[in-house]
Amino acid sequence: MASSNTYRLRCSVPGHELDVRGLASTSFPEGAFVSVSRDRTGRVWVPNMGPNRSFTEMHCMHGHTNFVSCVCIIAPNETYPRGLIATGGNDNNICVFSLDRPDPLYVLKGHKNTVCTLSAGKFGTLLSGSWDTTAKVWLNDKCMMSLQGHTAAVWAVKIFPQQGLMLTGSADKSIKLWKAGRCEKTYTGHEDCVRGLAVVNNTEFFSCSNDASIRRWHVDGECLQVYYGHTNYIYSISVFPNGQDFISTGEDRSIRIWKNGECAQTIRLPAQSVWCCCILDNGDIVVGASDGIIRVFTESDERIASAEDIKAFENELSQTTIDAKTGDLGDIKMEELPGREHLNEPGTRDGQTRLIKDGETVQAYQWSVSDSNWLKIGDVIGSSGATPQTSGRVLFEGKEYDFVFTIDVNEGGPSMKLPYNVADDPWLTAHDFLEKNDLNPMFLDQVANFIIENTKGNTVGRTETGHSDPFTGSGRYVPASAGGSSASGADPFTGSGRYIPGSGPSTVAPAGVADPFTGGSAYASNTLQSSSAPTNIYFPKTDAVKFEQANATQILGILGLSYFRKITKLKELNRGAPNEQTLSDDGIQKLEKLLSTVSNLNDVQKPTTEEIEILWKTAHWPEDIVFPVLDILRLAVRHPVVNEQFYSDKDGVQFCNHLLNLMAPQGKPANQMLVLRTLCNSFAGQWGQTLLMSMRETVMSQAMQLRTVNNKNIHVALATLVLNYAGCLHKVADLEGKAQCLSMVSTILEVVQDKEAVFRLLVALGTTIGNDGTARDLAQSLGVKSQINKYSTVTDPAKLGECCKLVLNQL
Repeated sequence: MASSNTYRLRCSVPGHELDVRGLASTSFPEGAFVSVSRDRTGRVWVPNMGPNRSFTEMHCMHGHTNFVSCVCIIAPNETYPRGLIATGGNDNNICVFSLDRPDPLYVLKGHKNTVCTLSAGKFGTLLSGSWDTTAKVWLNDKCMMSLQGHTAAVWAVKIFPQQGLMLTGSADKSIKLWKAGRCEKTYTGHEDCVRGLAVVNNTEFFSCSNDASIRRWHVDGECLQVYYGHTNYIYSISVFPNGQDFISTGEDRSIRIWKNGECAQTIRLPAQSVWCCCILDNGDIVVGASDGIIRVFTESDERIASAEDIKAFENELSQTTIDAKTGDLGDIKMEELPGREHLNEPGTRDGQTRLIKDGETVQAYQWSVSDSNWLKIGDVIGSSGATPQTSGRVLFEGKEYDFVFTIDVNEGGPSMKLPYNVADDPWLTAHDFLEKNDLNPMFLDQVANFIIENTKGNTVGRTETGHSDPFTGSGRYVPASAGGSSASGADPFTGSGRYIPGSGPSTVAPAGVADPFTGGSAYASNTLQSSSAPTNIYFPKTDAVKFEQANATQILGILGLSYFRKITKLKELNRGAPNEQTLSDDGIQKLEKLLSTVSNLNDVQKPTTEEIEILWKTAHWPEDIVFPVLDILRLAVRHPVVNEQFYSDKDGVQFCNHLLNLMAPQGKPANQMLVLRTLCNSFAGQWGQTLLMSMRETVMSQAMQLRTVNNKNIHVALATLVLNYAGCLHKVADLEGKAQCLSMVSTILEVVQDKEAVFRLLVALGTTIGNDGTARDLAQSLGVKSQINKYSTVTDPAKLGECCKLVLNQL
């Protein structure tokens, strides 16, 4: 197929009534694309088979009650072999459509403000970004998790082809990388809102910004290259299949084609805002703009528009006007511009812009390499006068002003113009602007102060370009203002947290095998391996896994206590406690008796109310002396009487929050470990389980912060906590809870080394996805399969490899 290596018009596609805000190429039908618009519709366009090389509307979708601002394609699956179309709008909703009906299959609700960006990943995962400063992960019609961390609107999102990695770009000028719901890295460098993202490969991506720059990043945080060429906001970016070349569009009325790191071609459009772009499978480029027209450009000589259509496009382009105050054409001094004879000299590169003076007007031309001539791209306004009094002023509604600010009150809505002369009263001007545009009078002070601030020190005829929008806080970009160039054995203290084949006491285990958590009876892996497929004795694990080994003499010894001596280490610690929490000798004796009782749950004696009150009191000792009390508490909460007393009603919430404070990342590792073990053991009682399930999100989120602590005992306890939550959620239709469990498993797997911790995470994973296809799909989208593959060959301990294989079979 012949190619000129220069993009030329293929066709103009009318149909939308207002701005085209989003585009996406589709896999079905072949060669088609989807567009969405401020006219509240989405449309599917298919290529014509005839000679006119254009596109025909195949399908129109309705469902939003406000502007539609973004679109993406959800890949085909068994249920929907032609894929699905997701659209986001200013009604805060996401509508999901099939090609079979004009109304949505379902509507995703959850965002609290405009949904302005969407990206689809594997297994039906959908990522959305919103003005509410969050991104959300969806699977089918359920919200799996919310990504929180940005401080302003999330304008751009992308899902990496590598499972589980997600990107968000924000008006807070930053980009964040997310894994399993956790922010792994923040990229900074842009000096204004990040508006677009595009994935290059598994390790690199592009970003574009209101600062008029494009950046190429490595996921490790390095900015590999910065590209300059646009002269105003850049709204969108798309990458060619070769992963090197790309296109970008922006507020400077242009689409730019970048090859080998350079801007190889600039195409101007007869519309100020070029909102969006996409690349079709055949390499053609589709762009949408503020005039409601979709335009397609091609390198192929066989698909170039007819001479008549190209001429009509050029005429439309030549009749547009360019506002000099946008900075798109640089500083313009009319008296220094050459005349029409300047167009006799050929350009030096495609897209080169040249200004000439024709009488009292300024005209802009662009060099076309393919046609070897200068094409008029519009008349320049804001440079119309030839006298000092009018030179450089802006024409608006037939009048000249010193300033015409562009105000975006609602993104996606029409921009509003605020004209102002420095001799005017800013308060009266603000009042008139609000009244004319039917805006809330509460903005009067804000708009007036905005005018004063951005015209400070100016006299008639001067142009101040560093304005910021008083409603959104962002400003029109001015290039000059960018600001720079550019162990083996059981845990010796708490006992059976570690599994050791044959080391545990003899207890009954199914099929002649050991309890994989406590090591009870000899663990005979060959019993399992004798069959063609491993017997699953590991999951689902629905009863609580606890840290139960209790040696009262040992614990009392650490406390300095014995049944016969009271002058002990505990008394030393007791003297360091606050006066209101200090124990009497009788109190210490009662604490000792409580320990003896709860160490043996078969004891007919029950803890007394007074003993429990003493435990509650000492559990609130300062964090530097509370450690031994927490170990008593770990054992005590297994007892039903203590469990009910500590976790009932409002006192339970208060106590749980106290434990979470002791577990803070900056706290003492011993306290962190024992609090985690206490929480795990709390699942032994109905009261503890109910309270911890009601506080799931808070408890798990705070526990997750301990994953980076370099302590294997903490990792085992953390994995056990996840496992106990997974067990409680196994037969419950709580997708949000299961999503949090899966997120924790995936995140913790990245840092833990201890095999027991990994084993418990695998059991938690198997328990979560068992008999739940949606949870299984989410686990796949998080990439856990690739994370756990390496454990399938582990033989020491054998339970690790066997459990891993069983989980892989589930996935």
